[in-house]
Amino acid sequence: MIRKFLFTLIGIICAASILPAQQKFQKPTLENKDSWSVVMIPDIQNYVKWNRNQPILDLMMRWIEDNIDTLHIKMVVCVGDLVEHNNLINQGHDGDQSAQRQWETSAKLFSRLNGKVPYIAASGNHDYTIDRQGNRTSRYTEFFRIDDNWLNKKTLVQNATNEQGVHTLENAAYEIKTPQGKDYLFLTIEYAPRDTMVAWAKRIADMQQYKDHRIVLITHAYLNAKDHRTTGVPKWFVYEPYTVNTVVQKSERINLPYANSGEQIWEKLIHPGSNIELVLCGHISGEGYRMDKNTTGRPVHQMLFDSQSLGGGHRNGNGGDGWLRILEFLPDNKTVNVKTFSPLFAISPTTQQHAWKTDARNSFSFQFAE
Repeated sequence: MIRKFLFTLIGIICAASILPAQQKFQKPTLENKDSWSVVMIPDIQNYVKWNRNQPILDLMMRWIEDNIDTLHIKMVVCVGDLVEHNNLINQGHDGDQSAQRQWETSAKLFSRLNGKVPYIAASGNHDYTIDRQGNRTSRYTEFFRIDDNWLNKKTLVQNATNEQGVHTLENAAYEIKTPQGKDYLFLTIEYAPRDTMVAWAKRIADMQQYKDHRIVLITHAYLNAKDHRTTGVPKWFVYEPYTVNTVVQKSERINLPYANSGEQIWEKLIHPGSNIELVLCGHISGEGYRMDKNTTGRPVHQMLFDSQSLGGGHRNGNGGDGWLRILEFLPDNKTVNVKTFSPLFAISPTTQQHAWKTDARNSFSFQFAE
């Protein structure tokens, strides 16, 4: 009996030894200890519009805060749609938070990074209200101010104005000096930027003082999930002052005057330039990437990342499953590793196997020119 038991035990041990080992969860780390990184946050409106989803965005911000040093994070970029509604008090079926509460939540959760790392909060279409002529207004300047984060103030080198002529961070440029000595300019322009803002950005990019900088352009709507730049006239709608069966009514989509699509931004600003080498955007659910060369022959890498429809969908989901992008800039001053990670899945051993997206659309590398 004892001999039979021993043979059985030995058989079990031998069988276990030839089974493939379960892949161990790996925390985000830098490939090279001398690298630095940028964290990219996709559209966040679906986190802030539901009370239940706000803790997920809080978790994401806390994770960034905890990893500033370990990942050498030099900049945090959110690609827009900071809220679902700019100024509604009755959101009907699409969220349970008023516009005021949505803006307060966005600003509060970004404030975790104040004094710790500079960040860019781009403006998206949901951050604007328009009138029947398509003229836009936003409460952005009430909640994202230059004095909120002294590191933003320290790195800000240029800014422009909104449609009301108010100086704002919706159109701004931040200068970052990297450990390897390469200077970067992070340039953000409003959703569907007006002609005047495209011209402003072109003027900034062409300045002699930035001729040796590598420019990263951040704008909300630029690329789609089929790797094509957006085309057509940018539009938005007017929220009507009544609801039907708890649904807030909307007008037909209205053309935004003097606004530019992704293709127009490429043609007017990026393609003619010599040092805009990376474009980051959101707006359209999914992932996208393409590389084209500008007029000087330098490659321009263009990337879409928006997870707002994950985790149950745009309207009633959890906001986007907590996904972030980590862009590691290697010390060769050329190579960038892109990884897609969810602090939400990573927080529990029961879900850690889902914390990384490892397919080619979410885990890849690209190279800048020399």
